[in-house]
Amino acid sequence: MDENLQARQEEELSAQNRARILGVRYQDARSIIGNPLIEGVLSIEEMYRNSIIPVGKSKGNIDFAITIGTPQQLIPQLRDRFSDYNLSFVLISNNGFKDFMKRFDPPKEVHYDDINISTEGASDTLLEVSKTLETVKPDDIFNYLITQADKLNASDIHLETEENHVRMRFRVDGALHPIANLSVDKYKQLQSAIAIKANISTSASDAQTGHMVQEILDENGARKKTINMRIETAPTLYGQDAVIRLFNVDRSLINLKRLGLNEKQMANVQDIITHPHGMVLVTGPTGSGKTTTMYSIIDELNNTSRKIITLEDPVEYGFEGISQIPVDTRKGKSFNEIFRAVLRQDPDIIMVGEIRDVDTAKTALQAALTGHLVLSTFHAANAAAALSRMLDSIGDNPLFSSAIRLVIAQRLVRRLDDTLKQEYEPSEELKQEMIDVVNSLPEDIERPNIENIRLFKPGQSAENPFGYRDRVILMEQLEITPAIQSILRRGASDSSTEIIEKVAAEQGMLSMLQAGVLMALRGETTIEEVYRIVR
Repeated sequence: MDENLQARQEEELSAQNRARILGVRYQDARSIIGNPLIEGVLSIEEMYRNSIIPVGKSKGNIDFAITIGTPQQLIPQLRDRFSDYNLSFVLISNNGFKDFMKRFDPPKEVHYDDINISTEGASDTLLEVSKTLETVKPDDIFNYLITQADKLNASDIHLETEENHVRMRFRVDGALHPIANLSVDKYKQLQSAIAIKANISTSASDAQTGHMVQEILDENGARKKTINMRIETAPTLYGQDAVIRLFNVDRSLINLKRLGLNEKQMANVQDIITHPHGMVLVTGPTGSGKTTTMYSIIDELNNTSRKIITLEDPVEYGFEGISQIPVDTRKGKSFNEIFRAVLRQDPDIIMVGEIRDVDTAKTALQAALTGHLVLSTFHAANAAAALSRMLDSIGDNPLFSSAIRLVIAQRLVRRLDDTLKQEYEPSEELKQEMIDVVNSLPEDIERPNIENIRLFKPGQSAENPFGYRDRVILMEQLEITPAIQSILRRGASDSSTEIIEKVAAEQGMLSMLQAGVLMALRGETTIEEVYRIVR
């Protein structure tokens, strides 16, 4: 059977089962696709917004086809609105709804390459894109957003409701860029299209999480790639905001050599790989590349002699040879609950998406002390703060200093496009700041020439309106030396962030600020970008 036909059959069976659960009749929309269009009952905008179609009207009766995206409160509203009629409802599939709606509002062909996104929010470009999007179908708007986001390597799409319009922005290399403004009515149509794809409601009073999959086609219409997406919605003052996060992990980036580690940092990671036991923490805010760093370490450890299990929320990239367990923490599950069960499967290496509570921290500590290698993320401002915060969580536990082996803190900064970047001479004040940082570098770090300091700023082109290309990691590694262990054994009250940071610096730790300044002096990024991220 053709794959598309099989997928449609599975969707129809799913809709049939859902109808049985909801206690409504099911209808295969393919059997009524040729029926006359019912006019004068609902507007096209209402149909799109509420995922509902009038499919029959006779004296005293109106028949509606609904989907799982139709708001529940709409049914009594329609009964009040059409009180002179007897209303009946059947459930159709999402694709059935879309096929039927093509007869009401035939799709307009959109050439995505002809719609150029804004360059840093230029008002004329914003206006042009906004006008174009107002004239096309909701599905075409969605396809445009995903296609352009993929083209620009955007990590997120932000849809933000305001009083008179909805702002659309892309996060590219960590920075948000305005793309277009959409009218409130058009956004409601887009909302409905997204709700159908992600299996969420357009009228929920609480935050929601949904998942979608979108195929990106090449110039010949063949499938180029499949992008997994997670959508987060939240009710705001003027409507329902949404953020679509694109999980488009580049397999080539999952490689230790691509992380830009210096010689000492690479040696620390290789020591973990050679002797895989204990605990490794990776800290940083959301979107700082923590998962890529852990995946890169896991990739080096992955061989047939080891059992590796990951607990992730969500699983961002599939690995062969690794057991990956999705943990939906929004539905009441916890990492610790599954962590304990996983330990009974005799793993050698465990990656935990995040240590969020005391129980998970203690389970991770116990696992690290019993011969496992535990990799996890933890939210803290820097590596030293991660250690002091962990001590606060687990209390005075002398075993912690024996379990923890390495703490990595990192941020992502935008990398300058080498073909566009422009050299300039900084002010005397900025020069002095650079000199002070260079003079504070650890002794084993090669110092750049500070006699003739030059910095760089982004250029611009039609192909690259932002002047940056990809991102690069700013990393500090806090190695757990005997001196650091001695501090940790004193307990939380005597192991402040400042004390740990001071000893780590004395022992040669390169801070994120120092790493960033070195990158700026090499022309890899701008000093403004470093300060924006680190300070």
